[in-house]
Amino acid sequence: MKQYGAEFLGTFWLVLGGCGSAVLSAAFPGLGIGFHGVALAFGLTVLTMAYAIGPISGCHLNPAVSFGLWASGRFPVNQLMPYIVAQVVGAVAAGGVLYLIASGAPGFDVAGGFASNGYGDHSPGGYSLLSALVAEVVMTMFFMLVILGSTDKRAPAGFAPIAIGLALTLIHLITIPVTNTSVNPARSTGVALFSGGGWAVSQLWLFWIAPIAGALCGAALYRLIATEEAVAAPAGTRSGAHPERRVRHVREGSDIGRGQNTRKPST
Repeated sequence: MKQYGAEFLGTFWLVLGGCGSAVLSAAFPGLGIGFHGVALAFGLTVLTMAYAIGPISGCHLNPAVSFGLWASGRFPVNQLMPYIVAQVVGAVAAGGVLYLIASGAPGFDVAGGFASNGYGDHSPGGYSLLSALVAEVVMTMFFMLVILGSTDKRAPAGFAPIAIGLALTLIHLITIPVTNTSVNPARSTGVALFSGGGWAVSQLWLFWIAPIAGALCGAALYRLIATEEAVAAPAGTRSGAHPERRVRHVREGSDIGRGQNTRKPST
């Protein structure tokens, strides 16, 4: 149960820190942090939580990441749904806390979207459904590649949170104008329920399907490129035969916080 509590708290922190920066600080008169600040805030939430709860739960914070780790063989299927439930509940709780904070400001109105993700008329830049779909699938795919690569046992131990946090920052810098950046179904759900008007909930399907599809693609791609060839016999024999070769798959860890396979259940 401890790992589920860790995922609840970690996802709570991600939504409160990331979406909170967008709702409360992005457009603050004269001192707003803008897109750059919001992007950095999301990256920092993942980086800090990876060190804080990585040894406990693996610090997934994201249903798409949990699916991707399962598809890559690093996470047991029997813990997939409990992790996702903990992540979504944590995100919704954070959305509620953020709503309570934001609603205390004069003239507060959720009509601006409350950091929700959207496409078409509800995209920050007016981008189409197709643009939003492609952006979310491709960005989540590369996010998954960074997670799997930085937690590979061949990668330097302890640096995975930095790589993953910076990757999420970069993803936001690219796609905030397109969809307000999801790559995380829990993050999208947590604020959509408080956005008002119903449009965020009606478009929520995309921000579940696209990130999960992207994560599965990333897992499949990493399995392909992470396969290693190694020479199993000396390069010269009396018979002049070619050396035998074998293909092996390197076992990677699912612990984002440590970057190595130090615990189960499981970035």
